[in-house]
Amino acid sequence: MVVPLYSLNTLRLGYSIISCTFASTAKRFLVGDLKPSHISLQNHLLHRSITSKISADQHNFTVAYLINSCGLSPEGAILSSKSVELQSSQGADSVLALLSKHGLSETQISKVVRSRPTILAADPEKILSPKLEFFSSVVVSREDLARILCFNPHLLLRSLENQIIPAYNFLRSLISEENVVSVLKRSSWIFLENRRKNVVPNIELLRELGMPQSCIALLLAHNTEVLIHKHERFAAAVEEVKAMGFDMKKSTFVLALRALCGESSKSIWNRSREIYKRSWGWSDDDVISAFRKNPQCMILSEEKIMQGMNFFVNKMGWPSRVIATYPVILCFSLEKRIIPRCSVVKVLLLKGLIDEDFSLSSVLLPPPHKFLERYCTCQSINGTKIGYPQFTVP
Repeated sequence: MVVPLYSLNTLRLGYSIISCTFASTAKRFLVGDLKPSHISLQNHLLHRSITSKISADQHNFTVAYLINSCGLSPEGAILSSKSVELQSSQGADSVLALLSKHGLSETQISKVVRSRPTILAADPEKILSPKLEFFSSVVVSREDLARILCFNPHLLLRSLENQIIPAYNFLRSLISEENVVSVLKRSSWIFLENRRKNVVPNIELLRELGMPQSCIALLLAHNTEVLIHKHERFAAAVEEVKAMGFDMKKSTFVLALRALCGESSKSIWNRSREIYKRSWGWSDDDVISAFRKNPQCMILSEEKIMQGMNFFVNKMGWPSRVIATYPVILCFSLEKRIIPRCSVVKVLLLKGLIDEDFSLSSVLLPPPHKFLERYCTCQSINGTKIGYPQFTVP
């Protein structure tokens, strides 16, 4: 017999939405010699089937939109669809148009969406536009703004009044507007309240110890990540740098602090020390001396250290410990600076035009025009002009 319908509205909704895939299922819900206790279960199953179908359709629409309108790969779209579910294209289209209006290319927009899919569901007028207008008013160019948003799109989802503007005013009280832009491009997560709360006590410590404002500004503008460490760890790193003999009034203190502050930084420092000692025979004093002269030499990749030292020691024949005297040369580009200049020197040595006891610093440290004047300009020997090879030297 036909089962009485306890909810005619549910039946109508089911038949209006459910696809033919579920038609046979719906019929089984409605026909049969069933007890009333079974009917509520059947209605629940019907509702769940309808809801699942709607959810699947919305998911498929979101994935298709991410692929076709945002340029995501199918794999990327499926992954991003776990974070956002679009009901229609209208709101998302407005978001894309707004980002494009503020200078973001299609590639940059795709990167923003891939990083923060929830931006597509944000209200373009109430949530996004005020922040874009604010950043446009303080950032030098549209290109800079586009790069900043690609690097940290979560800025668009932060509170303008409670986070972004207070953070900007805080930075502006310490550094120039140009340097604020630099912070935005490099370390814009300082605009997160939980990160910024460590910056104030860390800066106060540096001031108490006598660091000049110029060095604090350098640290804040170009090594912001150092200042967001917890105060205890930051204070310990400051003491360690001081114990190594660095002067707080010089920029090298800032660079050394960057190399030692944080667990990952310290592990890189220790790894570099072992490479210099184990592979190239440096003593602990050599390591500290090199670090004091150029802190950057202790945070280079293992590959760069090994390639540079191998070239200087095994190709050029310079003693390993001499490199510790001029550690900055390890930071130079092997292909663009070191090899071209050393090639010039080798030619001059073969021609007998320079003495073999030339200074390492005279070859690699001078700016390009000085090197060219010293080693590549035509000179006269016994009245005869000697044409040195023509090199473009960086």
